[in-house]
Amino acid sequence: MSESRFTTLTPQTMTADQKRVADAIQSGPRGAGLRGPFNALLRSPELCDLVQRVGAYVRFGSSIPARLNEMAIIMAGRTWTAQYEFYAHRRLALDAGLSPAIADAIAANQRPASMAKDEETVYDFVSELLSTGRVSDATFQRVKDAFGERGVVDLVGAVGYYSLVSMTLNVAQVPLPEGVTPPLK
Repeated sequence: MSESRFTTLTPQTMTADQKRVADAIQSGPRGAGLRGPFNALLRSPELCDLVQRVGAYVRFGSSIPARLNEMAIIMAGRTWTAQYEFYAHRRLALDAGLSPAIADAIAANQRPASMAKDEETVYDFVSELLSTGRVSDATFQRVKDAFGERGVVDLVGAVGYYSLVSMTLNVAQVPLPEGVTPPLK
């Protein structure tokens, strides 16, 4: 996979609606550029705008601490074998303080050997949610006790949003940057 299925949009090739949404993305917390899923999502500007606003919250406004939120994000990317997603968020997870050993175990589709209690709580919740589409009462309660009801919903939001992003990246066949080895087998 060397190029995306969607040609790269430029200000010259965008419709007025696409430009409006692209400007909103680039002036938000993500900064300049339409990386990841946004070139593809801009084909539906209204959907793209809604999705990017949810994503800005999930990534920058979540009640879940960044280290744990990024762990949930790479778990979603791993589930969907979204190379670009995992590549981009692994670095963000490490920058937020997640252990490289945990990220590597997730990449290998293995339960990390050594996790802090809050990491285990999030790992178990996200694993259960992604594998079954629901969580047990005990798993729910552990997240609720650790992060409150808002935290439960924010964690579901992260998994759902990044599953959508992962699927979009896979359908669009968004390539990794030049010279980057795919991180997932």
